[in-house]
This record gives sequence, C-alpha cells and structure tokens, in this order.
Amino acid sequence: MSSPSKQDGKEQSQKDDTTKTEQDDLEELTAPARFPPEEEASLLGESNDKKSEANALFSSAKYENAINKYEEAASVCPHYLDYELAVLKSNIAACHLKLEQWNEAIKSATDSIDGLSRLERIDAAEKKREEEEQKKKEAEDDGIEEEIVSSGAQKSAPAAKEETATEEARRKRQEDVLRIRAKALMRRARARSELGGWSNLAGAEEDYKTLSAMSNLSAADRRIVQTQLRTLPPRTKEAQEKEMGEMWGKLKDLGNGILKPFGLSTENFQMVKDEKTGGYSMNFAQNGPPNQ
Repeated sequence: MSSPSKQDGKEQSQKDDTTKTEQDDLEELTAPARFPPEEEASLLGESNDKKSEANALFSSAKYENAINKYEEAASVCPHYLDYELAVLKSNIAACHLKLEQWNEAIKSATDSIDGLSRLERIDAAEKKREEEEQKKKEAEDDGIEEEIVSSGAQKSAPAAKEETATEEARRKRQEDVLRIRAKALMRRARARSELGGWSNLAGAEEDYKTLSAMSNLSAADRRIVQTQLRTLPPRTKEAQEKEMGEMWGKLKDLGNGILKPFGLSTENFQMVKDEKTGGYSMNFAQNGPPNQ
C-alpha cells in the first residue's frame, strides 16, 4: 500500500499534468499578438497586391512565377491571419497541380487545411466566450426587469432576435472558410490520387469522403467526388496488396539470411489462415512445404 505522502505526490502530479494540458489548449486557442492596426493593414495590403500579381501569372500559365509571387505574398502577410494565408497556400497547391508536382501540392493544400482548422478552433472559442458573456448579461438584465415589472403584469413575448453585425461577419467568414476548405481538399485529393501508393490513395479516399458530406460543392466538383469514390477503393486495395507483397518479400529475404546458417529458410515456416476467425497461425515444417 502506498504511503499517504507518495499518494498525495502522485495525485498532485496528475493535477499538474491536467493543468498543463488545459494551459496548452488555452494557449493554442488564444489569439497571438497582433501588429498595430495601421501596420497590419499596410502589410495585408502589400500581401494582397502580390497575390493579385500571382493571380495574373497563374492566368497566363506562368505557374512557377505564380508560386514565387504567392510565397512572397505569404511572407508579407501577418502570420496570425490564418484565413488569408490558407487562401495563398491553396492557390500555391493549384500551381503545383498544374506542374504535376504532386508532393508539393499535397503539402501546400495540407498547410491550407491546417490553417483553416486552427482558425475554426479559435473562432469557436471566441464564440463560446461571447455567448457566455451574453448569457450573463441577459441574466443580470432579467433580474433588473423583474424588479420594475408590476406584480401580476405579463411580460411581452421577446422580439425575434436579429443577426448582429458580429454574427453576420462570423457567418460570412464561416462560409468563406468552407469554400477554401473545399478547394484545398479537392486539390489535395487530386494530388494524392495522381501520386498513387497505398497511403496516398487511402488519403485521397478520406478527402473525397469528407468532400461528399459538404453542401457547398459545385455540381462539377460533386460529380468528380462521386466518380472518385467509385474508382478509388479498388485502386487502393490493389496498391495495398502490392505493397504488402513487397514488404513480405523483403522480410522473407531478411529471414532467409538469418536462418541460412542453421540450415533453415522461411519456407520451413508456413502461415496458415483460420477461415473462421480470419487470424493466422505459424506452422513449422522440417523439410519445407509439401510439393503441390
């Protein structure tokens, strides 16, 4: 049995770990330090100018130059403007797709999606805090109202709540986030599908499944998603079987190298599948497998 001092120390350590985790979560959702408004506006304006130049280069099929200009725009943009940076990263992914640079397209699209996810977490935390403050204010107002309403008087039905300017801005931002997320997911899924391989094809499937649940896709994009969800599963399975076969081949060569000094080989060990459970068991055959 642990002594009280050791038990207390363990509980305190667990509390400290929990507090640290909560602090880490809070720090992640806390908006970073910002530039003064005038400086932020100046940097964002410069970034948008470079973005416009990059868009023109993209339209002229000068994709390498467009990538460089988009990256310049991203380097100037304040690092905490996740939405604006996500748009630039998604555009860079589009350039890499045109150049058939699949790995680079995957990375840029993933950076875009990660930035949007971070923005959504911050916005959700801010919305929750505002709602709690509003509820607190309404509770205080209700208390005052109860004091001034005469006994037996009926309160009038509350008026329909109109969307505030803050709520409208948040709604429009959420729509913009979903729009850019859909673009980035489409681009990453396309790059993963083109690059091929078990991991990439499985990732493309997941991206297309996510897209299939989104309501803001264009008709053309939805057709692409539906087609890919039909054609990808057999490709993914084929790639999986191929890579598993290659892996087992390499393991077999390694095993034969280890067993050879003992006069054995991997042929002496047979994997037998149990059809009832789907599991495997290993059998040892002194003279190797029987001739078929």
